[in-house]
Amino acid sequence: MRRTKGDPLIWCVIVLLSLISVMAVYSATGSLAYRVQQGHTEYYLLKQLSVLAFGLTIIYLSHKVNYTIYSRLAVFMFLISIPLLIYTLFFGTTLNEGSRWVRLPGIGITFQSSDFAKLALFMFLARQLSKKQHVIKDLKKGFLPIVIPVIVICGLIAPANLSTALMIGLTSMIMFFIGRVNTKHLAMLVVAGIFGVGIIFGISKLTGFGRADTWEQRIKDFAGGGDHEEPYQVTQAKIAIANGGITGLGPGNSRQRNFLPHPYSDFIYSIIIEEYGLMGGCALIMLYLLFMWRSIRIFKKCPYAFGAFLAVGLSFTLVFQAMLNMAVNVHLVPVTGLTLPMVSMGGSSIWFTSFALGIILSVSRYVEDNEGSGDNEHATAAS
Repeated sequence: MRRTKGDPLIWCVIVLLSLISVMAVYSATGSLAYRVQQGHTEYYLLKQLSVLAFGLTIIYLSHKVNYTIYSRLAVFMFLISIPLLIYTLFFGTTLNEGSRWVRLPGIGITFQSSDFAKLALFMFLARQLSKKQHVIKDLKKGFLPIVIPVIVICGLIAPANLSTALMIGLTSMIMFFIGRVNTKHLAMLVVAGIFGVGIIFGISKLTGFGRADTWEQRIKDFAGGGDHEEPYQVTQAKIAIANGGITGLGPGNSRQRNFLPHPYSDFIYSIIIEEYGLMGGCALIMLYLLFMWRSIRIFKKCPYAFGAFLAVGLSFTLVFQAMLNMAVNVHLVPVTGLTLPMVSMGGSSIWFTSFALGIILSVSRYVEDNEGSGDNEHATAAS
């Protein structure tokens, strides 16, 4: 009867996030769809349903694949991501004031190359960390082979999408720490990262290539030193959260969806709090934390390093992105362009996230099967 395997609680989290996405996107886009689609208020709902349906299909198919195959796929994806990011940096489609998108010729579909590169990098890092464990404390043999890919990917993403580059860098640091990288080397990487961001900012400021002015304005707005007290979208997000109170206004009763920019993507968490209150917002946080806990459990139980690093690396980046998005909505950090994984309206971003979730479930499926046949395997190993 059960055609799906892997951690059942992670499957439950995926289904619940998908349901929340459908309800939140429908509510956040109702007025927009009425104006843009000539009264067809279900247009974006149907679009999101089709995207999520395909995403769930990706999860199902990828979780059926033996996770060891992803070790070989990681190398190919990583090598593809570098020229793809270079192309995006110089020739990418400009959306939301940043060249972050690649448009596929002929079909007109756009996707963020940084989403593909992020997935490829963490798959590749899991492979490298597992292979370098015996020399991981050595600078040349262990540290440099795993840190150079991170520097390359972050360096290519940063000029157009600094927030994603910083998130990838911080998540990589967590993976390095879990992978027993020398603390001295991690400290060196932090200093180099700060220095690198400064160089990128300086070059962007001098040449006009990149988004230095946008970064500067966002930091000033967050610190209260900009031309306005705070950005318009932050004000509207705060109003939405205040409207929601403890229990919320109820499904479909958001008021600020008509005023808040991108209420269906970057600021969907504010709409969720407005309609479902702080209780709903906390419940959503708990879902992501539950997913993180189950992924750490997979990491601890997986007998092979590649699967363990794969599960924890991919799960950390998804949860970290979710927490950053929610932190932006409640004005704990400056405004970024990060979406809420599996909840915000999207296409390719949901599909790449779905692939990552399928890989985590693939590792979980192996752990589950391994526990079921543990006695036999121990007997075989002993003989």
